[in-house]
Amino acid sequence: MKKVLLVNCNTEKAPYPIPPLGLCLLSASLEDHWDVSIYDCMFNEGIGLVDRVLQFNPDYIGFSIRNIDNTMPDNCVYYVDDQVSRIILPVQKITSAKIILGGSGFSIFPQELMKLTQADYGIIGEAETAFHLLLDSLDKGEDVLPFGNVLVCSTTYGRNRYKVSHPGVFSERFSEIDRKIDYTPYRERGAYSIQTKRGCSHGCIYCTYPLLEGTVFRTRKPEDIVEEIEQAHSRLGDVMFEFVDSTFNDPRGHAEAICREIIRRKLRVRLRTMGINPRNSNEELFELMMEAGFVQIDATPDTASPTLLANLGKGFELDEVRQMATAIRKFNLPTMWFFLFGGPGENEDTFKETLDFIDQYINPEDLVYMASGLRVYPNTPLETIAMQEQVIKPGQSLLYPPVFYFSKGISRDRLVQLILEATAERLNCIYSAETRPPVEMLKEAHKLRAEQQLNEPMFRSFLRIRKEWKAKGLL
Repeated sequence: MKKVLLVNCNTEKAPYPIPPLGLCLLSASLEDHWDVSIYDCMFNEGIGLVDRVLQFNPDYIGFSIRNIDNTMPDNCVYYVDDQVSRIILPVQKITSAKIILGGSGFSIFPQELMKLTQADYGIIGEAETAFHLLLDSLDKGEDVLPFGNVLVCSTTYGRNRYKVSHPGVFSERFSEIDRKIDYTPYRERGAYSIQTKRGCSHGCIYCTYPLLEGTVFRTRKPEDIVEEIEQAHSRLGDVMFEFVDSTFNDPRGHAEAICREIIRRKLRVRLRTMGINPRNSNEELFELMMEAGFVQIDATPDTASPTLLANLGKGFELDEVRQMATAIRKFNLPTMWFFLFGGPGENEDTFKETLDFIDQYINPEDLVYMASGLRVYPNTPLETIAMQEQVIKPGQSLLYPPVFYFSKGISRDRLVQLILEATAERLNCIYSAETRPPVEMLKEAHKLRAEQQLNEPMFRSFLRIRKEWKAKGLL
């Protein structure tokens, strides 16, 4: 049986470390036919990887590139060069194993990263089927030509648009993250990732989810999702479970069915989720979520300006955002809100519309992230807009340096000034470029949580400390 080593190149730990869900699912799909092992670089920064390769002696090595940069124009951290120089190239120097690239970051910039690393093969998008077919062909000694979502090193490098076909369903195998990697540090600082679906039918102009997963929702059965949660909970105990779908409550009714299944099984678990779609949210949904065990959610309307909602292609109206915010506040469901400023059509009036919404509808105990500028990714509507406005040139690589779009209706400096003024006046609002709390604040928050035995989300503890510091004149 030939050996496959899968490597998680991601080492970004802010705001919390993300376990390599994709690699664990890929491993589960391969392990019946190959001897599969995972090496996670998250906490040791890749130190020891070369020794692992020499010891394991794999026939194939798959590198997963998840993050390109942190998407912050005023404090941009670029990850790729470091991942290539410290993780991928040292391995290439000491092995003859075939090198295969994949992951969401790679899938956005496949040609550029193939050229940068001179990898043998690359897989765009979902890898469970493609990786199996590629390895099967290599095991048989067959010549591999580019097919489907598989690239070959000899492929002409360029900005070709790849239409990746997506299967009707994805693997129902559980990821069993804690059995495939050392999950201990994730348990202390992060969460256990659960994916309930793939695909996104929305048309946000900057988003890559439809490119990576397709434009049709492909859902798992609620019973299978909750079975995975129940099994992991029985092994790990009181661990946080995070739903990592593009939007949790799409398609309509699926999230409710998951909550009802958790309630039916009488599980006592802690849950949190990424984006909530205002169009499919209502009081019944949030009531079910609270009963199921949700302790935190992310709300990502991006704007509260009718003009920007339309220009960003959000697919919902301001009244729906207001209704969602009202319901969230009614149930006091701890929420982190995210707003993107600077999109097409942004000006001082649209900025004020969002600010007025924050003041009127968002719980002061909830955290609001305010970001400036939109990262421009290939093959998105925003790329077309940026080209039409001559922000970028035809054929320009968007890998590095990262390109950010700012509306012509307000200067970048003025936009940042408005955000800084807003965050200075509102203790629950934070500029995205300043998301790392001071060490002293972090220590005090941990002390407060221990002394008062607080089970609230950490961001609410931070807000408590910020208020205290403000009162003492320390902010």
